[in-house]
This record gives sequence, C-alpha cells and structure tokens, in this order.
Amino acid sequence: MPLTNRLKEYRAQLGVNQQQMGALAGVSRQTISQIERGDYSPSVTLALKLARICRCRVEDIFIYYEEDKTHE
Repeated sequence: MPLTNRLKEYRAQLGVNQQQMGALAGVSRQTISQIERGDYSPSVTLALKLARICRCRVEDIFIYYEEDKTHE
C-alpha cells in the first residue's frame, strides 16, 4: 500500500468524530471512514481541505511510499 495516512490521529486531536469531520470537509462520514482505513485515496482538493481543517500540511496526514520495483 503506497499511500497511508494519519487522519484518525489528527481527527482525534481535534476532538471530532467521523460525521463531524465529514461535515467540516463537505463529504460523508463513510468517505472519512474509507480514507482512514486506506480504502480510498482522496482527491488533492479533499486532502488539502483535510489538512487545513487539521491545521497541518498534507504531508503530515498523508504519507506516500515508493514501491520498490528492483525486487520484481
């Protein structure tokens, strides 16, 4: 999985649940849940919104790992 995230941690720091985070970001609770589980990669716009809500950088929430192609 090349993209991981710390959204749940940042959401907990804000003291909001998934429903509230979704409302702040203009998406559903299910979308927040899918992002936190790693089942959904948000658009750049949504990632920027989430970072603004959490008062951090996108890179603080979302971590991208390059896949190692040398071992194929």
